[in-house]
Amino acid sequence: MKCEHCTRKECSKKTKTDDQENASVDVPNPAQENGEKGEFHKLADAKIFLSDCLACDSCVSAEEGIQVSQQNAKDFFQVLNLNKKCDTSEHKVLAVSLCPQSLPYFAAKFSLSVTDASRRLCGFLKSLGVHYVFDTTIAADFSILESQKEFVRRFRQHNEEEPALPMLTSACPGWVRYAERVLGHPVTPHLCTAKSPQQIMGSLVKDYFARRQNLSPDKIFHVIVAPCYDKKLEALQEDVLTASRGSRGTDCVLTSGEIAQMMEQSDVSVREAALDTLFGDVKEEELRRHDGAGSDGYLAHIFRHAAKELFNEDVGEVTYRALRNKDFQEVTLEKSGEVLLRFAAAYGFRNIQNVVLKLKKGKFPYHFVEVLACAGGCLNGRGQAQTADGRTDKALLQKMKGIYADIPVQLPEASTHVQELYQEWLDGTDSPRVQEALHTAYQGPGQPADSRDIKW
Repeated sequence: MKCEHCTRKECSKKTKTDDQENASVDVPNPAQENGEKGEFHKLADAKIFLSDCLACDSCVSAEEGIQVSQQNAKDFFQVLNLNKKCDTSEHKVLAVSLCPQSLPYFAAKFSLSVTDASRRLCGFLKSLGVHYVFDTTIAADFSILESQKEFVRRFRQHNEEEPALPMLTSACPGWVRYAERVLGHPVTPHLCTAKSPQQIMGSLVKDYFARRQNLSPDKIFHVIVAPCYDKKLEALQEDVLTASRGSRGTDCVLTSGEIAQMMEQSDVSVREAALDTLFGDVKEEELRRHDGAGSDGYLAHIFRHAAKELFNEDVGEVTYRALRNKDFQEVTLEKSGEVLLRFAAAYGFRNIQNVVLKLKKGKFPYHFVEVLACAGGCLNGRGQAQTADGRTDKALLQKMKGIYADIPVQLPEASTHVQELYQEWLDGTDSPRVQEALHTAYQGPGQPADSRDIKW
């Protein structure tokens, strides 16, 4: 298997056999290590499959490798078991946030509607001892809205001497890490500075929600359930600007596949439960998504916003035109034969390499590119919909696409909760707090320390 993040012609993991790459690894049980039989020992024995995607020399240092290896079921169950045993003053409040691209996987896998899947998943997590289960869609709202504003600003400021375009999305951690660690300038200045949904969700939970619940951020153990392994690396870079400073927004990332294996091996009695909200609302809110076929749809939302804001053009349905392949598509806004906006979606590293090559040559025709490391988008993340031999389960993925498409779309601008949070949490839409909480800066390339194999 070729390592997608590696820039050399051959992967740095080329000496591994396919059997080694797809071998499963036991997740040890913290209770058994202490010579005891813990309540969750069967669940903690869940096996997960490995991908070498993040283990190449260009992306992961030895220290990061150690930290990522600690983000697994063992870490999760350790907190659950400590909450059962230790003094209540030492208990952690467990909060789990679900990525919207993970829910269709559970629905397809267990033959449920997406609503029933979310209720079963929420009930399962709470039966283990999780206190709150959130949906990260609200965090994606913030990320998309800030990206929209940034694109309009860049478009108006763009000139030949100091090019502000194209703007490249920054929501995919695999792509961002590749851009930072390998590509550097001239690519990183084009990355959108809006934080990813995972990063923003970390701030919402560890800052806004913590203050609302009168909790110190370090009293909350925040877990993200995501469709890909790259999110584990992203969690290492999340520092939340709270009163205590330096608190990590996400303590642990578990893939959808890891959670599904826990559910399949569990004999814990499960009572279905509704998802929680950050606002303490009792009523269950309807699940919703953004306008993307397999992702959060940054292209569609930013395209519509830019067309209206820059050219006073109302765009209904966004029409995509496949170019090189189905994972490289173009969208244009034209008027009187003139192209006003030219956007593209580039999924998978083969398409990303073509984008980078054109950008470096100065022959880049696009104003904006939605970049995702996974071919097919986030639904096709390697942390879900995989067969026993580590390949994509195409039949399951097809079901997931249909389920995801049926979830109602809501524009980020239409969320009253988001507008309230801008005022209550961030002191307005253009305050210094917005810049601190919702935006980031990017580091240049530099060879990290010795790499190591990662075992989740």
